[in-house]
Amino acid sequence: MKSAFLNEEYSDKKEHLLVKWIRKSDPFIPELSLIAFNQNAGIIGHILLSKITIAIDSLALAPVSVASPYQKQGVESQLIHAALKRAKELGYHSAIVLGHKDYYPKFGFKPASLWNIYAPFDVPEEFFMAIELTEGSLKNVQGVVHYSKAFSE
Repeated sequence: MKSAFLNEEYSDKKEHLLVKWIRKSDPFIPELSLIAFNQNAGIIGHILLSKITIAIDSLALAPVSVASPYQKQGVESQLIHAALKRAKELGYHSAIVLGHKDYYPKFGFKPASLWNIYAPFDVPEEFFMAIELTEGSLKNVQGVVHYSKAFSE
């Protein structure tokens, strides 16, 4: 899915490598690595949630990739909804995302700073968001998110 990020302004164009690094790490959760499949084109999208810690175990939603010809057709939304639903079914209670401030709120993400949760790097607060998969799960959580080593390779 390297091509999914070629035209993204805020991409380092290494998201495909991030998937590879996460898949080789302990925080990888195979059940939360989902694909979108098209009968004619094969795999057209991918989403990955992996373990992180704040003061509790949580999940990082990253990356979400959809092949260029299938972008803006709802594939990414379907992947996000499916991944968050599956995460909740597996007993996870929250997730963090670094992404477009106007896109992720439609899935229930809010600025993580509302819970006093912050990124371990400099980023505008409105781009660093969290979601409670279980109501109240972030109520007493605060601090800096600790990503797995895969995110810093």
